[in-house]
Amino acid sequence: MKKSIRALLALAVVCVMTALGPAPSIAGPTPEEAARIAAVIRPTADFTRAEPFEALPGGAATSKKKTLDSNAFSQSSGNMSIERELDFKLGNALFRRLWVSSPASTKSADGLGPLFNARSCQRCHLKDGRGHAPAANWPDDSAVSMFLRLSIPPQSAAERADLDAHRLNVIPEPTYGGQLQDLAIQGHEAEGKMHIRYEEIPVTLADGTMVSLRKPTYSITHLGYGPLHPDVMVSPRVAPQMIGLGLLEAIEESDILAWADPEDADGDGISGRANRVWDKAAGAPVLGRFGLKAGEPNLLQQSTHAINGDIGLSAPLAPSPAGDCTPAQRRCIEAPDGNTAQHDGLEASAEMMRLITFYTRNLAVPPRRDLEDPAVLKGKQIFYEAGCIACHRPKYVTRRDSLGAEQSFQLIWPYSDLLLHDMGEGLADHRPEGRANGREWRTAPLWGIGLTETVNGHSQFLHDGRARNLLEAILWHGGEAEAAKNRVMTLTTEDREALLAFLRSL
Repeated sequence: MKKSIRALLALAVVCVMTALGPAPSIAGPTPEEAARIAAVIRPTADFTRAEPFEALPGGAATSKKKTLDSNAFSQSSGNMSIERELDFKLGNALFRRLWVSSPASTKSADGLGPLFNARSCQRCHLKDGRGHAPAANWPDDSAVSMFLRLSIPPQSAAERADLDAHRLNVIPEPTYGGQLQDLAIQGHEAEGKMHIRYEEIPVTLADGTMVSLRKPTYSITHLGYGPLHPDVMVSPRVAPQMIGLGLLEAIEESDILAWADPEDADGDGISGRANRVWDKAAGAPVLGRFGLKAGEPNLLQQSTHAINGDIGLSAPLAPSPAGDCTPAQRRCIEAPDGNTAQHDGLEASAEMMRLITFYTRNLAVPPRRDLEDPAVLKGKQIFYEAGCIACHRPKYVTRRDSLGAEQSFQLIWPYSDLLLHDMGEGLADHRPEGRANGREWRTAPLWGIGLTETVNGHSQFLHDGRARNLLEAILWHGGEAEAAKNRVMTLTTEDREALLAFLRSL
C-alpha cells in the first residue's frame, strides 16, 4: 500500500462522514440512515479493484502499526486517545501477569489454582494470537494453549429446566467440572492429561493434488480424582486470537439476527442459529456471540469465566477462589486462597476485570495487505461466488452507543455472521453448549487469519488446531458448508492459489 496507515485512518473518518453519512442517533438509525448503512455493507459485485476502506478492517480502530511482525495482534485501537492508552497498558500488564499460589509474599498476584491450565492469560493467547495443538513431541509439549471442555447430559428435571431457560449452558462433569485442568500447585494433583491420536485421511482435488487431513481422537490419561462420568462429553478447544473482539461486541444484535434462518426458509442450505446464553450481570438470557460455540454474551463475562476456569482466580461474576474445582475435590476447595480486602474480597477485583476487559476490547485488527494484487482480487471473487459469504459475512457498521468509544460507528470487515452453523460430522464434538448442538460451531471471524504464522509461528486452524494450513481448514468444512467446500475442491490450481492468497491478505 502506498498510502501510510495514518492516512488510511484519516480516510476511515471520512468514510463515517461520507459513505455512511451523519452518525445515527443513540435511539437508533432512522429508515433513511438504515438504508444508507445497508448500501455500504451490501456485498460487492465488483472484483476489479479493492472496495473503499477495505484496507481498514477495523475502521478507524484498525491498528496503526506499520511493520506487521510478531506483535501485530498486540496493538491498541488506532483511534484511542492518549488518556485511554494508560488503561490499555494496565490491562495488558494484568493480561500478562504470572499468578502464584497462596499464601504468598505478594498479595497482588496470589490465588493461582489450586488446579489450573495456565498461570496467565498470555500463556494461552500467546502474543494475543492463536493457540496450537500439542507438537509432535507430545507429551513433552505442555499443550498450555489447548484444553478439553467437559460436561454430561442433564441428570434431572431441574437441570433440564435450567438448560431450557438458558440459566446454564452445560452440566459440568460432577468430579472434574467444566474443563480438564492439567496443572496443579504444589501439594495438589492435576486432573489428568489430554492425549491425541491422529489418523491421516487422503483427499484428492479435481486437479490431482493430494491433500492429507489429520483426524484427531481424544482421550484422557493420568486421571487424578477417579473415573469420569460414563456419559462424559469432551470437546477440545484451542485458544483463539484476541483481535477485534470489542468491534464484534459492538455489532447491533438485530444485525446479527437478521442473518439467522434456523429453518432454512429461503432453501439455500444455510441455516444459521443464534445461541442464547445467561448474562450474569443482567440476570437474563441474551444473544451469545463469544467463544467457539457463542457461549458467552459479552467480553466481561468471557474474561471472567476464563480467568476463573483457566487460572483459578475468583472475580465478581465468578467468586469461587477454587476456580473450576468441584465438591468431589475437597482438598482443592479447602486450600488457602488469595482473596484480600484490597481486591474486594476476591483475587481479581472489579477494577482488575475492568482493565482486562478494556484491554481485550481494544486489541486492534491489523490493516489488510495486497488488496490490489490481481490474485487477491480474483481470490476474493472466488470466495464470494463459492458461497463462503453466506456464513462469513464480510462487513458491518457497529452501534453508535457501543461500550467503547473506539468501537462506535465503525465500518468493519470481520467476515463472520457470529451465528451457529452445522459443520458436519467431521468437525462434530457431540457436546451441546446452550442452544448449540454437537455439530454446530460459531462462524469464526477471518480478519487477521493471514498473519497467524507471523504472530504465532504456526498455521494451525479450526477449533482444535487439526488443520495445518488454510486449505486443510477449508476441506474439513461440511454440513451447511459442504457445497462451498465442494466448489473449492473443483477449482483449478491457479484459482485455488488465488483463493488462498485472498485469505492470507485478511
